[in-house]
Amino acid sequence: MELNPKTYEPNIELSAFVKRYWTLDGEKENIPLKNTIVPDGTMKLIFHYGDTYKHHSQNGVITVLPKCFLIGQLTKPYVIEPVGVTGSFVVQFKPNGFMPFSTIPIKEMENKAIPIDILFGEEGKNLGEQILNANSTPERIQIIETFLFKQLAKKKTIDNIVNATVETIFKRNGRFSVNEFSENNNINRRQLARKFSSAIGLSPKQLAKTIRIQTTLKVLLNEEISSLTDLAYENEYFDQAHFIKEFKEFTGLTPKEFFGDSLKMSLIFDKK
Repeated sequence: MELNPKTYEPNIELSAFVKRYWTLDGEKENIPLKNTIVPDGTMKLIFHYGDTYKHHSQNGVITVLPKCFLIGQLTKPYVIEPVGVTGSFVVQFKPNGFMPFSTIPIKEMENKAIPIDILFGEEGKNLGEQILNANSTPERIQIIETFLFKQLAKKKTIDNIVNATVETIFKRNGRFSVNEFSENNNINRRQLARKFSSAIGLSPKQLAKTIRIQTTLKVLLNEEISSLTDLAYENEYFDQAHFIKEFKEFTGLTPKEFFGDSLKMSLIFDKK
């Protein structure tokens, strides 16, 4: 069976929080031995109804990931390896979307896989069992949406200024000035950073860098690039050295190494 990614839209009433659902199915031999999840500014609930994955940390430690967990905001490449047959259901939240559901400070989950029972206790454990035992993707979506609506009823929504900041960062593909935005919206820069970090787990500058590198990666994957220097300037990096430094920070590779490597997991659904 070949690698078979599919995406699904959330209920309109959850679309302010959930970007999409996606599934990935495939045999181990059809998936690269190691996959790099590149930071993309979003948090994800992951349910492995197939076999799970191993995580390779940057210091060489290998751990087996839980069957059901949340992956926090990533600020560096996250390397995983399939153990066997892949069968995954993923809830991808918008950058500002997980805050109303979180039971742990967002910042404390950075670069970590948090088991679902740690997040939601007995409710989380039951949720995981229901989704793993479901017979179809529509059934899994119904289960998770019922759960999210129930959780949402208990929580407050995100600050409007945080929403506006996220929208601006995405609209400008990461080309974003914190000073300019703060002045235009009459908000103290430090106050904005505190609100933003609390809701999203990243500073406005970190999210902007993440979205800018994601924009650049999509160009690399979809177009023939004649010059990395031109690509760097088009995306408003200071120079090629600055571009290569940030690229390696997020992917673990230079642009040339990445371009010749296997498709990265976090980009499977973002090529268009």
